[in-house]
Amino acid sequence: MLAANEMQNSLLGAWRLMTGRADGLRLLDLSADGFWNSFFAMVVALPPLFVSWTSFANEISPGPEMFGERLGLMPRLAVVDFCAWVVPLVGLAAAAKPAGIAGRFVHYVVASNWASAIIAWMMMPPALLRLIFPAAADVASLISFALFLLSMLLSWRLTNATLNRGPAVATAVFAAMFAASVVVLLALQSALGLATAGQISG
Repeated sequence: MLAANEMQNSLLGAWRLMTGRADGLRLLDLSADGFWNSFFAMVVALPPLFVSWTSFANEISPGPEMFGERLGLMPRLAVVDFCAWVVPLVGLAAAAKPAGIAGRFVHYVVASNWASAIIAWMMMPPALLRLIFPAAADVASLISFALFLLSMLLSWRLTNATLNRGPAVATAVFAAMFAASVVVLLALQSALGLATAGQISG
């Protein structure tokens, strides 16, 4: 388990990169240990992710009599989110050398892992609003959309600052990673029956 100061430095470094400041890399551990330790960001992201999973499960299976079904949805939602987090990074590992960014691959993975934890916490308020006040679902959706757009901007700025290969390369990598995440998300939702459950609920 990482020390609190290490996590704090990592999150601060990722945030500085998300605001376009390349000096955020100085706060990140880019060693081999730092690379693997950056996946601890998944643990940091667990509380807000759990709130979002609970909110989603409640929408699909409302009512106290559906508690067992909601509980069964949670592991599937976790698999979808964590695969959408990791699988695109595996794909980038294979494409990094041909794309000419192999020298910045570790930088990008470490930074994006910690940034993903920040984004998970940033997206928690609308999920919490939807969970506590189901009638405010429309307002929560608007807030979610606004925060999603903000997260896209911050993620692009992090990609640009981390790769240091110019906006064109940053945009290509950002778009490819986003597309890969969406493909993994939709494919697993379908495979695990979440898409069907959502359609039935809607």
